[in-house]
Amino acid sequence: QVLFCGVCHSDLHQARNEWSNTIYPVVPGHEIVGRVSAVGDHVSRYRVGDLVGVGCMVDSCRSCPSCDEGLEQYCENGFTGTYNGQDRHTGAVTYGGYSTNLVVDQDFVLRVPENLDPAGVAPLLCAGITTYSPLRQ
Repeated sequence: QVLFCGVCHSDLHQARNEWSNTIYPVVPGHEIVGRVSAVGDHVSRYRVGDLVGVGCMVDSCRSCPSCDEGLEQYCENGFTGTYNGQDRHTGAVTYGGYSTNLVVDQDFVLRVPENLDPAGVAPLLCAGITTYSPLRQ
């Protein structure tokens, strides 16, 4: 269940089709904080009620060399975007954080400590990760 979603300028580019790849109808948003409302049979890391965050990806092929190295953003078969992507299991278009709920693989979910302000955490799932990732590499 989505609680907060930040606004990134790339959301505006997509909504306006300024990158010429928008699939309408589009529901943007990739700076998401919410609570787990349900889990699948194979989910082991999260429970209903957990406070979590989701960034710009919800899945990848998980079999290419980049994915094997934990670099899903470079997935050679294309990662699945949080919105405006194609769900690998259903083929449906993915909708982002301005939705009320999302389906996300547990490998693309981050636990958010309960003592943090969810509204303040949401932008970190884009700008924060964008800054942190190259420093980590």
